[in-house]
Amino acid sequence: MPYDLKEIAAISGMPGLYRLVSPTRTGVIIEALDGRGTRSIASARNKVSLLQEISIYTQDYDQTVPLTEVFDRIHQQFGAELELTSKSDDRDLATFMGKIIPDYDRDRVYMSDMKKLVTWYGIVSKNLEYQAPATDEDDATPATDEPLSTGGEISADATATDDAATANPEATAPAPKKGKKKAE
Repeated sequence: MPYDLKEIAAISGMPGLYRLVSPTRTGVIIEALDGRGTRSIASARNKVSLLQEISIYTQDYDQTVPLTEVFDRIHQQFGAELELTSKSDDRDLATFMGKIIPDYDRDRVYMSDMKKLVTWYGIVSKNLEYQAPATDEDDATPATDEPLSTGGEISADATATDDAATANPEATAPAPKKGKKKAE
């Protein structure tokens, strides 16, 4: 995951983004991602939306693009610094959104959503470290000296032992007795 958004949240009625520090009896302790790192409490009546759970609508009504993937696409195309801000021209924001998600739903993604996206990306890129995603080649390539599978074969070490019980303990185990116990 490029940016770790598990603990980052947007809170209704409060501008900016916040890191969730710990839960309390009446809400949650939050830390502002504004550079000062001030801590406060968000009460239970505030709506807390984790960025990890937010997605952007696409033309396919059942499909969405998670915000973590959107941030990854922005980082790969534009880097950590965006020239756009929430004050940019609406046409520039719509063009930017079309470059990031070509098939975004133009009816359900509003201009205010695009402005939030740009603002949030700016805050996240300044306060969190970008971690390059692992490539599929690194995960799919096995070590050269390891077999892909045993293929049902037993290694020579297991069959070379003198005692058959150590090679396969179930082979010499007595079979359980089948019978009914009499009730006393």
